[in-house]
Amino acid sequence: MKLGFFTANFTEKPLEDVAKLAADYGYELLEIPAYEGNGQLEPKEILKGNNAAALKKMVASYGLGIAALSNHPESFLIMGPGGVETDFIMKGTKEEKVAFGTEGLIRTAQAANALEVPVVVGYPGIDNWGRFFPFPYGQGWADYEAEFAAKFVPILDKFKEYGVKFAIEPHPNSFVYDIYTAEKAIELVDHHPCLGYNLDPANIIYLGLRVENFIDRLGDRIFHVHAKDGEIVEHNMPTGGILMQGDWQRLDRTFRFRIPGWGSVPWKKVITELSMVGYHGVLSYEHEDVTMSRMDGVEKTAAFLKPLLIKAPYEGRTDKLFSELQAGKVKQQY
Repeated sequence: MKLGFFTANFTEKPLEDVAKLAADYGYELLEIPAYEGNGQLEPKEILKGNNAAALKKMVASYGLGIAALSNHPESFLIMGPGGVETDFIMKGTKEEKVAFGTEGLIRTAQAANALEVPVVVGYPGIDNWGRFFPFPYGQGWADYEAEFAAKFVPILDKFKEYGVKFAIEPHPNSFVYDIYTAEKAIELVDHHPCLGYNLDPANIIYLGLRVENFIDRLGDRIFHVHAKDGEIVEHNMPTGGILMQGDWQRLDRTFRFRIPGWGSVPWKKVITELSMVGYHGVLSYEHEDVTMSRMDGVEKTAAFLKPLLIKAPYEGRTDKLFSELQAGKVKQQY
């Protein structure tokens, strides 16, 4: 496994400045935002001339590689919401937003292909997450299942054409938000090889799930991992509950996003399970911790996670006794 850096942590800085910063602190791979107007990577520009080759050369000059592109905002438009809630991404009718999001996500796959990047991270979105609850419309979630298949199978076919995988980030306000919806989504697209997941442990524990269970049940569909923690603030739970709303910096908040090692995610167990299911990719640091600065996070995340990363899987016993037992030459005695 390698330690990655989500350059959206510093969207106000040019990509090269962030690459240098990440390299200086020992990060090895980058995850780069690729939605329109993000200021670091514009897919339309990457697809012109030698721009992809120039970007790869710049990143490599700092000893880094690119693990993934991310397009969370535009992909979120594909299933919604399609009203005022997403006007900050793109203003228009619901149909215009769906078209914009679909085109943007496919263009991101094209850019990933040009950069030889294997994964694009994003959301499917959802018009009304509250329909997970059957009242007042019991067919609400089933409607979303049909919509997901209809909208995403053609997109996934384009991803396959470009040789890129789409990693949905399960999220508490999206069509995929837990283990069951993650498994169901795979079924809905007939086990399409290009659909998998970006495991963000903080999003998983937010709703009370065990990250280890997600890994064990969806291991071969985990294409990317975010190094982000979350804190279930136990002393606030009896008054606010897990779905408490309000400003993230409220002192009485029952859940906060944190940097790795400062929250409730059991990182040794998570890294162990990832290794056991054969994930040897990146842990991409994403900063949403409202209790400390981004530079605090850059320094502390590298110091905490680097010693925990498993560099290679277990190679097995090689001493004579175990070798002969394995070959059936010696009977084990108890």
